[in-house]
Amino acid sequence: MNTNIPSKIHSYNLYNDDWGGRFFGVGDECTLPDFEALTETLSGAGILGELDDPAPGHFSNMQMEIPFRVLDEEPVSLMDTTKAVKLTLRGAQQTLSDEGDTVFRSMRVVVRGKCATLKSGTVKAATAMSSSVTLNITYIKIEVNDKELVELDKLNGIFKINGVDILQKVREMT
Repeated sequence: MNTNIPSKIHSYNLYNDDWGGRFFGVGDECTLPDFEALTETLSGAGILGELDDPAPGHFSNMQMEIPFRVLDEEPVSLMDTTKAVKLTLRGAQQTLSDEGDTVFRSMRVVVRGKCATLKSGTVKAATAMSSSVTLNITYIKIEVNDKELVELDKLNGIFKINGVDILQKVREMT
């Protein structure tokens, strides 16, 4: 059995799709959005106590924070809330094979959203400014080794896990 043990993100780059895939000058780390399911609390006959029941595909507001070394044209351009920002994060995941060899696999995260916050950062000689932009995410797709793991399109009612469209029947009924 050939099993790779996930180790770390070896390297990554972030691209602004609206700027022709241009490299985005980001800081050390991007915070990807959390998937927090919206739930309804059930209680009553036949249920012992309460139980939070998730609505498949419905998630609370999702945010992605993107750090920048300095405040310049790129982060400020994301403040135009009349247009959705389209970003692609491409990374190389490092893994260990069962024989101890280092093996790399691709990772791709595609997001769309609008600016929620621009942190201008701080100004100090000989240091980065710690500026950042936080986006409210309306679309996200996560792939590893060209395999689609998750796709959520909040505006078009699409929610896929491992390539399976969880909400296809719901869209057919509505």
